[in-house]
Amino acid sequence: MQVNITFRQMSPIESLKEYAREKVDRVHKYLDRAGEAHVVLSLERHLHHADITIQSGAWVLRGREKSEDMYASIDLAMDKIERQLRRYKERLKHHHGRDKVHHRQELLRDVRVRYDVVAVPEPENAPAPEAASPRIIRTNEFIAKPMSVEDAVMQMDLMNNDFLVFTNSTSREVNVVYRRKDGHYGLIEAIPTREPAEQLKTG
Repeated sequence: MQVNITFRQMSPIESLKEYAREKVDRVHKYLDRAGEAHVVLSLERHLHHADITIQSGAWVLRGREKSEDMYASIDLAMDKIERQLRRYKERLKHHHGRDKVHHRQELLRDVRVRYDVVAVPEPENAPAPEAASPRIIRTNEFIAKPMSVEDAVMQMDLMNNDFLVFTNSTSREVNVVYRRKDGHYGLIEAIPTREPAEQLKTG
């Protein structure tokens, strides 16, 4: 597996590179195949951030953690990934052999989704009306991949996210799965509406 390591706001350290590679290689205990791994190590506000992303076939695994020590941050991020790998180990092996799933997904049109992080000032801190408008501070674009609801929940967990936007492979509509505070999962479905026939005849 190829491991790419990027340092941000800090100088590259060879011992950290070797440590990260050794930790990432532990995924081979759970996966029959793993493609690329991307490790981003950064220093922000005196905290050491480790962001690890691993591609395994059609699946993406991700662990992000921060602490006062970079070695500890790498450990914590990989612990998150390994926790989910232990949970879904058998299903991941089963999915790797299902070529028909990938064939069905290729028949669906890819949908690109834009995700904005927006800052909205408090009313008392924005005396002018125009100053109170939301401000986009970060934008990210990704593909809402075709998959079943069950697979979407698994992908969300493997990425340690609270939500996932995907294309429902059955309805072919854009859906969102999310983690509820009670421990259950929620599903948001976008369903096209049609005007009643009598409204179309009038006018």
